Amino acid sequence: MFTGLVEEIGTIRSLRRQGEYQHMEIACAKVLEGSAVGDSISLDGVCQTVTAIRDGAFCVEALAATLKKTTLGHFRQGRRVNLERAMSLGDRLGGHLVQGHIDAVGRIAELRIEDKNVFLSVKLPDELLPLCVAEGSIALDGVSLTIAGISGSRVRVNVIPLTWRETVLSERKTGDGINIEVDIIGRYVARMLEFSGDGTKTGAGLSRARLESLGYV
Repeated sequence: MFTGLVEEIGTIRSLRRQGEYQHMEIACAKVLEGSAVGDSISLDGVCQTVTAIRDGAFCVEALAATLKKTTLGHFRQGRRVNLERAMSLGDRLGGHLVQGHIDAVGRIAELRIEDKNVFLSVKLPDELLPLCVAEGSIALDGVSLTIAGISGSRVRVNVIPLTWRETVLSERKTGDGINIEVDIIGRYVARMLEFSGDGTKTGAGLSRARLESLGYV
């Protein structure tokens, strides 16, 4: 589990495909502190298991399913990536609960900078839109952000200058793919609403009518 607060930007030192795996070695410094083989580290929002630590870097092996569902399949040597170690119980939760399980790859539809303010609009797959709410949380490439608004198939976020400087979001451009993870709370609520109190699947899903029937609206 992560918080969506990027600790460091690392660099892909080496990358090679081997069968259904993609082996990557990521050069970094801070996230190596206290890390060990078997620990989890988020790469651009994707939870990966550390398989080795050596010479100022750690190694991971991404599976074919991960490469297909995330941007990791498009990584190249020299790419810079957002890094975050898994949180410990008792840590401050400065962002929001982020699993590191990517829901889909979205597309940056608009990126606008006015003075020091950055406005980012990302196109999401239709199935993720009901799980997003204005003023709710979303993780983009592992960065915890607040949804400023929703328009059609797009969610809008505002990125503060500090986050813009300290993450790889500043290297993204319009049309780029970006890893999306919606708030886990929304996913659980949507799932629970598919069932009645006795555990029978209703198929009703999450809708205004369903919320009204349960007394929430």
